[in-house]
Amino acid sequence: MQKRHFETIAIRTQSKQTDQKEHSVPVFMTSSFTYDSAEHASAVFKGEQKANVYSRYTNPNCEELVQKLCLLEGAESGMVTASGMAAVYTSFAALLNSGDHIISSKRIFGNSTYVLQKFIAERGVEVTFVDGTDLDEWASAFRPNTAMIYIETPSNPTLTTLDMRKIGELCKAHNSIFSVDNCFATPYLQQPVKFGADLVIHSATKYIDGQGRVLGGAILGRSELIVKCSDFLRRTGASLSPFNAWVLSKSLETLAVRMDRHCSNAAAVADYLNKHSEVDYITYPHHPSNPQLDIAQQQMSQGGGLVGCQLQGGASRVMSFFNGLKLHSLTANLGDTRSIATHPATTTHSKMNTEEQLDAGVTPGYLRLSVGLEHIDDILEDIEQSLRQSR
Repeated sequence: MQKRHFETIAIRTQSKQTDQKEHSVPVFMTSSFTYDSAEHASAVFKGEQKANVYSRYTNPNCEELVQKLCLLEGAESGMVTASGMAAVYTSFAALLNSGDHIISSKRIFGNSTYVLQKFIAERGVEVTFVDGTDLDEWASAFRPNTAMIYIETPSNPTLTTLDMRKIGELCKAHNSIFSVDNCFATPYLQQPVKFGADLVIHSATKYIDGQGRVLGGAILGRSELIVKCSDFLRRTGASLSPFNAWVLSKSLETLAVRMDRHCSNAAAVADYLNKHSEVDYITYPHHPSNPQLDIAQQQMSQGGGLVGCQLQGGASRVMSFFNGLKLHSLTANLGDTRSIATHPATTTHSKMNTEEQLDAGVTPGYLRLSVGLEHIDDILEDIEQSLRQSR
C-alpha cells in the first residue's frame, strides 16, 4: 500500500471499532477490564497474552494516541503520561542511575532545569549544563559515565536551534542516550528520530492539544528504552487519563492545518517585530537573523508558532507592554488557538537566579509570543497598540 501522508495518518489511525459500529472512537472511561476466564486472567498477568489490565497500565484511548504519535514521529514504541513534566521526569528517573552523568543544554524549560538540579542530582546523578550551540563544549563535556544527553530544539524560551545530527553523532560515539524535547516543533514540523534521537519527549498539553484544555505528555523512541520508562510509570502512577488521551488523539487530526496557520502568522509577527525600532532583536527559527538558520531549515519544515523578542526599556517596559495587550492572553501556556504573551523572567523561568537566567538567554526585557490562529491583522494591531501605549 502507498505510504500515507501525515494528515491521513493523524486522522485515520483509530482503535478497532466496537460492535456498536461507531464512527468516532468512544472514550473508554473504565479503571479496569474483565477476562474471559480465570485462565485468561492468569495468562494476561504472566504476559503470555496481551490484553488491557488496568488503566494505570494501558487503556484503548491511550494506546490509540501512542500508536498515532509513533507513526507521526517515526518511533519504534511509545507511552503517554499525565503531563509533559511527568514525561520529562520519567525519562530521567527510569533511565538514569546513581553514578551516571547527564549533559543538558542550558536553554531548556525552567522547571526541567529545576528537576535536573534538584531531584535528579539528589538521586546521585551528575548533571552538566552546556551551551547547546557550541559543539566543542558538548564534546568536552562527555565522561565515561555519561548516560544521556537532553536538549530542546527549538529551546524554551529563546527558540535556539541545536544541531541534532551532530549532537546525535556524539551520543552514538559515546554510547549515550540522545533525548530531544520536540514540544515546540511538533512531529508535523520536525522528527528528531531522523536526526539520531533515541527518545522524543512531548508536552502534549501544548500544540498537540492546541486549545488549552487538557494536560498530557509522551515519551517515544527505541523499544528497549520505552520498556524501562513504562515499567517506571506503571509503578509510580503518573498515567494519562482516558478522557485526556481521547481529546489529544482527536486534536492530532487537526495538527497539520493548525500548525500551518500558526507558522504563517508567527513568521509575519517575526518580520513585523524585526523591523520595529523599539525591538532590539527577535528570535524565530526560520528568520534570516537566526544564527542557526541553515540548521533550522534542515531540521524543521517551517519555523513554528513561537516568536521571541527583546524590547527596549527592560522589565518595566515589558510589564507595561503586557498590561496594554487587549487580544493576547497573559498566561504561561503556549500552543493555543489564542495568541499568548509570556514574560519568562518572571514566570516560566522565575525559579532560576539572575545569573542562571542570563546564562540561559532569559533577559529582563525578553518576551515570548505564542502566535495563535486569529487573523494576522488583529494580532499585529494588538501588538502595535500596546507598544504605543507602553512608551
